[in-house]
Amino acid sequence: MADAKLFELNNGTMQVTVSNFGCTITSLFVPDKDGKLADVVLGFDTIEPYQKGAAPYFGCIVGRVANRIKDGKFTLDGVEYALPVNKPPNSLHDFDFGSVCLEFIGRKMKIGGHKGFDKVIWEVAEYKQSDTPSITFKYHSRDGEEGYPGDVSFTATYTLTSKTTMRLDMEGVPENKPTPISLAQHTYWNLAGHNSGNVLDHTIQIWANHITPVDQNTIPTGEILPVKNTPFDFTAENKIRSRINEVGIGYDHNYMLDCGEEKSGLKRAAKLKDPVSSRTLDLWTNAPGMQFYTANYVNGIVGKGGAVYEKHAAACLETQGFRMLSTNQTFLLLLFDRVRSTCIACCLNFQLSRVALCFEVNLVQLFVSFDHISIYFVH
Repeated sequence: MADAKLFELNNGTMQVTVSNFGCTITSLFVPDKDGKLADVVLGFDTIEPYQKGAAPYFGCIVGRVANRIKDGKFTLDGVEYALPVNKPPNSLHDFDFGSVCLEFIGRKMKIGGHKGFDKVIWEVAEYKQSDTPSITFKYHSRDGEEGYPGDVSFTATYTLTSKTTMRLDMEGVPENKPTPISLAQHTYWNLAGHNSGNVLDHTIQIWANHITPVDQNTIPTGEILPVKNTPFDFTAENKIRSRINEVGIGYDHNYMLDCGEEKSGLKRAAKLKDPVSSRTLDLWTNAPGMQFYTANYVNGIVGKGGAVYEKHAAACLETQGFRMLSTNQTFLLLLFDRVRSTCIACCLNFQLSRVALCFEVNLVQLFVSFDHISIYFVH
C-alpha cells in the first residue's frame, strides 16, 4: 500500500497542500484585501493526526454516502443492506466521528461505517506541476465495503486552473450494481485565518428558500420548511451569530438550493465573508442541497502551529444530494446504476474589495484579478 503524503499546488498566487490520505486539503493560502496571505482552512501540520482520527473530517472527501443512514440499514431492489451502526442509532462512515444519512444527508460528520473515504489512501494517478498544476486521485470501492453494494471507481482532481482559480472534480462510476453515492468535500473555512478564533462575525448568504428539517436523531422528518421569518433565513446577508442561539448548539442543516441565479451550468449557493480581511467566499454548484455546519462539535483540537480550535471555529459549506423522506426505501438524488455516474459541481470564489475602482472593474470584467480567487468542486 502506498504511503500517505502531502502534495503542493502553487501557481504563485494560491498555495494549496493536499494529501492522498482522504484527498484532504490540509492548507489553502489566499490573500486578503492588502495582499497578505493567510491559511483559511482548519487542519494539522502533518498527516499523523489525520491518520489517528484527530480530525472531524477536516478538508477531506467523505463517502460513499455523506451523512447519516437511519438505523444503519436500507433496502434497494428488495435487498436489505446493513451498515455499521457506529453512531447509534445510525450508521456513520467513521467510528470516532461523523454520521451517515441516506435519509437525506441530514447532519454532518458523515457516512459509511468504520472507515470512510476520508480514512483511506487514494492512488495518485497524475501529478502535474505547470502553470495550471493539478493532482488526480483514484480510489476503487469494492462490493460490500462498509456494507454498500457494488464496485465503484472514484476519481478526484484538484486543479489550479488560473492564478485565481482552483477546481475539484469528483466522480463515482458504479461498475456492476446500483448503489447510493453522494460524496461531499468537507473543508472547514475560517476566512480570517485558521487560527483567528470563531467565525460568528462572518456573514453568510444562502440562496435557499427551504431546509429539510430533521428529528432528534438528525433524520429527515419528510417536511420541507420555509426559512422565511425563521433563524434559518439567510436569503439576505447576515452574521452567523445573529440567531444561532435559536437553533440549539449551532447550524447543521441541509438547505435546498432553489433560488440562486445560474451561470455556466452552476447555480449560486452561498456567500461567506470575513469583515476584517474582506475575504469573501462565493459558492456555486449544480448540487440540489448544501449542508451548512458551524463546527458545533469542535472542542479544544490542537491544529496547525499549535492553534487551538474551539466550537464555531469554522463554517462548512457541503454541497450534496439529499433525501426528503424519512424512510430508507427510496433514494432521492443518491442512487446510481452501472450506466450512470455521479457528478456534482461546485465553484468557490474568493473575492476581495479594494479601494481603487480599477480593481473592482477588473474583478467584474476579467474575473481573474488578484482579488478574485475561484475554487471549483465537482463531485
